[in-house]
Amino acid sequence: MTFTDAPLHGLVLAGGYSTRMGRDKAQLSYGRQPQLQAAFAVLQTVVAHCHVSVRADQRDEPLRARFPQIVDARTDIGPAAGLLAAHAAAPEAAWLAVACDLPLLDADTLEQLIAAREPGFAAIAFRSAHDGLAEPLCAIWEPLALQRLQRQVDDGRYGLRSVLAGDDVRLLPLPTPHVLDNANTPDDRAALLRRSVLDHG
Repeated sequence: MTFTDAPLHGLVLAGGYSTRMGRDKAQLSYGRQPQLQAAFAVLQTVVAHCHVSVRADQRDEPLRARFPQIVDARTDIGPAAGLLAAHAAAPEAAWLAVACDLPLLDADTLEQLIAAREPGFAAIAFRSAHDGLAEPLCAIWEPLALQRLQRQVDDGRYGLRSVLAGDDVRLLPLPTPHVLDNANTPDDRAALLRRSVLDHG
């Protein structure tokens, strides 16, 4: 199986603790609906199968309970937990993974990642405008990249960017400057809400 033979599934990463925000980021609204719902709605337009990554203690939370779930097996390794749980659920699949807190994300941006899939690439990601490195939380993780992530986690290393630093990872320029802006703190959220491109509904 070449990388592009792998079926592409979608995963919204919503298992975080939102410690810096002080509120559940998945439930924050930047428009007419909670951000988790908005992220899922965008992602499901470009993949046949879409899931939400959750911790075990979030399964029955009313918002997350609306969606097909994949439950993290660990809670101490950050977003790697969601990616590895998805890989365990469908090891033959590639996963288009997006964080739940990207309110400017649109389907056109995701389509650019999908169009860039080619045999020989273990992952497709956008290049950060801040440091030029891969943006791991809006990226296509082919099975090979997820296998590498599993080996890295087994060695006690949980960062995602190191997995996306190889020569067989394709990095794309951001289609628009702020499309992957996110909000980790109340100040970040206020800055995003000030952007005129957002629908305040």
